[in-house]
Amino acid sequence: MVLAGVPTAALVVFALIGVALALFVSEVIPNDVTAIGIVVALAALEPWTGVGARAAISGFANTATVTIVAMYMLSAGIQRTGLVYRLGIHLSRFTRGSETRALAATIGTTGPIAGVVNNTPVVAVFIPMITDLAREAGVSPSKLLLPLSYAAILGGTLTLIGTSTNLLASEFAATLLDRGPIGMFEFTALGAVVLVVGIAYLMTVGRWLTPARIPADADLVEEFELEDFLAELTVGPDSPLVDHPIEGLDDRTAAAVTPLQVRRNGETFLAAGTDQRFRAGDVVVVNGPRTAVNRLRRRFGLHRVDPDGVTAESFTGEDSPHRLGKAVVPETSKFLGETLSESRLEAFHGMTVLAIRRGSDLIRTDIEEVPLVAGDLLLVQTTPESIEYFADGDDLLVIPEDALDRLDAADAETVAPLSPETPVAVAIMVAVVGLAALDVLPIVIAALGGVFAMVVTGCLSSADAYDAVSWNVVFLLAGVIPLGLAMEATGGAALIAEGLVATGSVLPLVAVLFLFYLVTGLLANVITPVATIVLMIPIAVDAAARLDASGFTFLLAVTFASATSFMTPVGYQTNLMVYGPGGYEFTDFLRVGGPLQLLLSVVTTLGIVALWGI
Repeated sequence: MVLAGVPTAALVVFALIGVALALFVSEVIPNDVTAIGIVVALAALEPWTGVGARAAISGFANTATVTIVAMYMLSAGIQRTGLVYRLGIHLSRFTRGSETRALAATIGTTGPIAGVVNNTPVVAVFIPMITDLAREAGVSPSKLLLPLSYAAILGGTLTLIGTSTNLLASEFAATLLDRGPIGMFEFTALGAVVLVVGIAYLMTVGRWLTPARIPADADLVEEFELEDFLAELTVGPDSPLVDHPIEGLDDRTAAAVTPLQVRRNGETFLAAGTDQRFRAGDVVVVNGPRTAVNRLRRRFGLHRVDPDGVTAESFTGEDSPHRLGKAVVPETSKFLGETLSESRLEAFHGMTVLAIRRGSDLIRTDIEEVPLVAGDLLLVQTTPESIEYFADGDDLLVIPEDALDRLDAADAETVAPLSPETPVAVAIMVAVVGLAALDVLPIVIAALGGVFAMVVTGCLSSADAYDAVSWNVVFLLAGVIPLGLAMEATGGAALIAEGLVATGSVLPLVAVLFLFYLVTGLLANVITPVATIVLMIPIAVDAAARLDASGFTFLLAVTFASATSFMTPVGYQTNLMVYGPGGYEFTDFLRVGGPLQLLLSVVTTLGIVALWGI
């Protein structure tokens, strides 16, 4: 059946894509769950989509999907050697005190590393370093964190394993074009040009455009504007709190005021979970609105210790093992969608959340009932044990306030010792890259062989290997791949390509290529790069055939455009990771990333034409 010249089957697929895009943008449900829904819908509507059950789940067996799983594991093996952390320490010491040196060294180091190692752990290690470096240099951390994320994105264009979109494009190249998969370093020359141009932009125009959202000299209390929400109170001898459990104060104030820590005779302990009882003379640090704190004072006979309020130093005395810090909620966190009361961070980990920064917005009241979302920055009072616990997982990226001070207290070997398996892990990674680059083995087999070698040599435990995989990304990838099959099977890709090809009658071929880059880049900033490349590559290859142009050239344009999403915090995971710590507004990504994306669209289009023709 045909409606207005469009087959009904294609209309059904377009409707599914429209619903999927709406869900991707709104994030009413997680993107990976949306992808699972796509699989179910495609198979259920097989008479119209042309995708049966076997084809609908084929994304899970796709070479790109399996390779990405293996690369997550290999990256974890390298990360556990301590090499990335050690590099971060040396970088922090080399660049301290100079904004220019810090910016140049950070983006100049992050980019190349991101070409061979998953950029998420690299950015995770560098965020606390960069934050403290900014404070040492008297510079707002906002001036350095956005370039850090952008450099990690730029580095992903250097090699085939730089990003998941590159690997997916390689699979499309082998199935849609009359050629094999993309080679390990086949587009490295162009990636190097993109990286150099991007670094030059970040050091000049981007540096000027990047805002200083967080004051350079602000401590954590000032950064989260908690001066009016924290108070030090002393318990008088006649206070009705004397001999009552400290932990029960929450219940007696209906949680309007939260006790954070208690100091007594040179000893400091967390209020959360303690079995201690109040004594006369106790100094209690509490968190809550000023009106609620004043009611607490009058009700229980408490007195302010310092009329000037509480500072970060109040939490970091030499007698206190507890620390203020920040924690980023990544896309992989199990706490996503949970409120703080549901997450039980305080009960299980002794971590009290004082405030939440969501972009430029601060949430300081009723935070227990606020569902956590990816990119949230939490101000926490925590313990060294809790910091160590979360350092081994992907649920929270904890940034201690005194990270740089701890580095000063010991040499790099003490703070970041290298694993005994470091030489073995590095040799395995080099072998994987070498075997794939020389076409001795397909990249998927080389990567799986590397995982096998890392596990049997003790570089990586099997549990750590599975934990290292961002399964939400894997399910997203496996779920959207069948959409490309449906686009091809129903003729939907050909219809869209036909419309874009019509521009070739008024535009030169290079301008049509440039148009594909722009459209793809805009989509990747709104939905995920993975979903974008699945939708756009079949269209680009079909359009190239109709224009009698090189399909590989158009495929590369879509690949690079999908891999470089700078204009929104949701365009790439590292953007979300710096969103909260930098205190950025949504428009900051558009202001800094927009010109960069436009510049690279011109540079990349011309570079593709120069290197591969059109």
